[in-house]
Amino acid sequence: MSLPASVTVVEVGPRDGLQSQPTLLPPEKIIAFIDRLSASGLTVIETGAFVSPKWVPQMAASDRVYREIEKRPGVRYPVLVPNMKGLERALAADVAEIAVFTAASETFNLKNTNAGIDASIERFRPVVRRAKEEGLRVRGYVSTCFGCPFEGPIAPVAVLDVVGKLDALGVDEFSIGDTIGVAHPNAIRDVFSLLLNEFAPDRLALHPHDTRGTALANCLRALELGIAVFDTSAGGIGGCPFAPGAAGNLATEDLVYMLHGMGLSTGVDLDALVSASAYLESVLGPLPGRAYQALRRSTLPGRL
Repeated sequence: MSLPASVTVVEVGPRDGLQSQPTLLPPEKIIAFIDRLSASGLTVIETGAFVSPKWVPQMAASDRVYREIEKRPGVRYPVLVPNMKGLERALAADVAEIAVFTAASETFNLKNTNAGIDASIERFRPVVRRAKEEGLRVRGYVSTCFGCPFEGPIAPVAVLDVVGKLDALGVDEFSIGDTIGVAHPNAIRDVFSLLLNEFAPDRLALHPHDTRGTALANCLRALELGIAVFDTSAGGIGGCPFAPGAAGNLATEDLVYMLHGMGLSTGVDLDALVSASAYLESVLGPLPGRAYQALRRSTLPGRL
């Protein structure tokens, strides 16, 4: 079976990971973490969210973080924005790429953003239009694409409907989220096969969570379908504050270890990635990533 020769790993730890942590890191620590991630060869690092600090205090310093990180050539540093106010902050910080977010579940979206799906799409309309006028790349996150903590299973056609609406706005890439980690390989097949009837594989990404231990299997199934962009979080930090019982994101080290073992290229130096997560562990406490924990303590050659 033909697999993509190379894979883009979208590092979401500095945003999706840290926003779920009870510990509020000072901005200089977040900056140091991101700079270490940049040195690992990652080519996309989501650096923060321009949201209200009242609701997400962990992201309160995102403006400063974005301005002060070392921006390496060839590395993209997107930020999450919820509305026009967030976009204005992003433009003031000279951001080159943004992400907007909605869900495939009406109830989840109401609890997450205080707006239904269609209302959230309308909220993004002027945001995306202005962003495109300014030459920014726009990513669209779609949460709960495989299951919702409030509504249960989500029909693949509901995911297609939301992605179609984001596409009509001019969104460039769609991140398909397993927000509460209920997906399995057959569910990945059902959702992505439907999406691939309408959209090129290079416009689609998988955002897996590992709540039930199926994230790597899901990534492998997506790879077999031609998907080559995956969202992960260094050390496995993260989760979802609006999804009761949800565990963390798939750890970046877990995915990179698997991909390299399969002979696929990521451009990531696994040693440097482990070092970046080790720095985060020194300021945040123990990290849950399984490959990270094994590699951090391994004395075997070749990162076995």
